[in-house]
Amino acid sequence: MGRAFEYRKASKMKRWGAMSRVFPKLAKAIEMAAKAGVPDPEMNSALRTAILNAKAENMPKTNIEAAIKRASGKDSANYTDVNFEGKGPHGVLIFVETATDNNTRTVANVKMHFNKNGGQMAPTGSLEFFFDRKALFEFNKTEEMDLEELELELIDAGLEEIEEDEEEGIVLVTADYKDFGTLNKAFEDMGIELTKAKLERISNNPQEFTEEQQEEISKLLEKLDEDDDVQAVFTNIG
Repeated sequence: MGRAFEYRKASKMKRWGAMSRVFPKLAKAIEMAAKAGVPDPEMNSALRTAILNAKAENMPKTNIEAAIKRASGKDSANYTDVNFEGKGPHGVLIFVETATDNNTRTVANVKMHFNKNGGQMAPTGSLEFFFDRKALFEFNKTEEMDLEELELELIDAGLEEIEEDEEEGIVLVTADYKDFGTLNKAFEDMGIELTKAKLERISNNPQEFTEEQQEEISKLLEKLDEDDDVQAVFTNIG
């Protein structure tokens, strides 16, 4: 079983964010995508992907439409992607992705979360090589779908690995993050309706921690996840 597949299963078991925190983050991603291109998902692939991921989390249609509308408003914020790295309790490695309209505030808040919860910030770029940046796609397996044939068709688009979760009837495709757009288009051309399409950072050397250690680590992860500027948190928890 591939690392990306294991990561998906682990992520599903470790959902630190409740819907009240997830929806604003999804809305921000939609707003950023709409503002960077055009507010029409038919003409903006990044916006289509943001909407797809929002729907995967059962975000209401009204919230999605409101986020798109906000992007073209006069008071729309100018967000910038900023990443942070650090170590948490028991040496766990943590990579934090944020989208902020006030970098001073975000730096101060992220640093506070680390310092107050047994962690410490690390210099930018010092931990990045511990994570592989991957494009992950999920879709439902249909009866007529031949995964071996599909794999051959998608290799030229950048596919690295294709796996099936037989229990849930889900197929997971992994690729290098640089091939995200190429694969996304390939799925569209083939008429495969994705349920998720995301860029993730997957630990290339996952570590095991005891339940007690994970309880301590989770306190820091929860604080980071609760922060309005934080879009995603990745760790090397195995």
